[in-house]
Amino acid sequence: MFPKPKSALVPNTYAFESEPMVKPTGFREYDARWLFNKEINLMGVQALGMGLGALIAELGVRQEIVTGHDFRGYSASIKYALISGLMAAGCKVHDIGLAVTPMAYFAQFDLDVPCVAMVTASHNDNGWTGVKMGANRPLTFGPDEMSRLKAIVLNAEFNNKAGGSYQFHENYPARYIADLTSRPKLKRRLKVVAACGNGTAGAFAPQVLEAIGCDVIPLDTELDHTFPKYNPNPEDMEMLHAIRDAVLAHKADVGLGFDGDGDRCGVVDNTGEEIFADKVGVMLARDMSAINANAQFVVDVKSTGLFVTDPVLQKQGAKTVYWKTGHSYMKRRTNELGALAGFEKSGHFFFNKPFGRGYDDGLVSAIAICEMLDRAPGRSMADLKNALPKTWSSPTMSPHCADEAKYGVVDAVVKHFEALQQNGGKVAGQNIRDLVTVNGVRVTVEDGSWGLVRASSNKPELVVVVESPVSERRMHDMFEAMDSVLRTHPEVGEYNQKI
Repeated sequence: MFPKPKSALVPNTYAFESEPMVKPTGFREYDARWLFNKEINLMGVQALGMGLGALIAELGVRQEIVTGHDFRGYSASIKYALISGLMAAGCKVHDIGLAVTPMAYFAQFDLDVPCVAMVTASHNDNGWTGVKMGANRPLTFGPDEMSRLKAIVLNAEFNNKAGGSYQFHENYPARYIADLTSRPKLKRRLKVVAACGNGTAGAFAPQVLEAIGCDVIPLDTELDHTFPKYNPNPEDMEMLHAIRDAVLAHKADVGLGFDGDGDRCGVVDNTGEEIFADKVGVMLARDMSAINANAQFVVDVKSTGLFVTDPVLQKQGAKTVYWKTGHSYMKRRTNELGALAGFEKSGHFFFNKPFGRGYDDGLVSAIAICEMLDRAPGRSMADLKNALPKTWSSPTMSPHCADEAKYGVVDAVVKHFEALQQNGGKVAGQNIRDLVTVNGVRVTVEDGSWGLVRASSNKPELVVVVESPVSERRMHDMFEAMDSVLRTHPEVGEYNQKI
């Protein structure tokens, strides 16, 4: 028998060292995130491993699983607690050691293992931990699997049995790097800033980019789990500005920034200007659809409207579907539709054959960007960006909102705009042209300006994004319109950043 996890325990007590603690809100829509020792303890992680092993058996999948961990001071201990639970449930565990998340996804294919459990808090601040899980490569869990896992763990519905085993794969990164770099070298000698924010990708990104033929300027590639400069998150302006400074100082062709677990890539052009990932997606879609007829793409609801309106994509016959934000949702939809690629504004990109295996890998994205530049001799990254129709876009802005309240707030905001549309009301002085409610609400008005409000899937926050094809003023108008609705809800707090 194993005790039912408690939702809260006090650290430095007998109970904390003798009972599992798992806060229910840590089970997110498509992965799991907790504050270590505040919301989950090591026995709680062990319970998670037992629950995951039980779920894998329940799904009828072979109980064999890849594990790895990111570079945080506590991630290895969390991984070993998870492994003890998985082995207790009868799983054969393949441990690849310190890894970026996509290395674990690659190992599922390379080692022919059906399941994955990667210990990472991605780009979350220090103190957070989490697990990205899947039992059907290249997909990761969605809400159905996460709901069932939550029920198994919190109710201690474990099905432990003998037969678990453990295998450590020595020097595994060499296999991953060899797979990424077994391609023709670039014809164009690109000078590239590789920025890693002292996160896990620092151990691999410079090596991969050098192997494909780039001159690499490493930036904060030394592993340091205190993240002394800034959080390794290529959506944060602090990291983007550090990349800008390095690009300008070294006269680089492009700056590439990788998040904490290496599954996302941010881009700064040769003039030092950041290019938000959705615009990078449009550039890549132009490049890919030029060499692949009738290309189909999937993009998330936070992304630019250019995927539909860009005349080059229209001329090349590209088709785009908007879908729910979240790496698991996007991965699944890209796979279901057999799309050439999926692009998410956060920088998760999903390339199917011939470019990738369907999972998100920041290094595959970086290679795709370098190859796009290789196919555009004489044109800079800024040239390719400036060839896009002009729009004014905000970064992702996140006002605080408790996990227990955020979905209720978003439901109320959706109802507000649905009623406004029905009654002919105006947003930012114009009629509503279109509402997309597949994930929160995306409000588009007559001049093509739009605003989005949705709940963050992995933090106690809302997500707000606005864009206008008309002017910077209209972008601000849309933000003020969306924010004025949010301000009617006292549960909504301060933003992490604002335009």
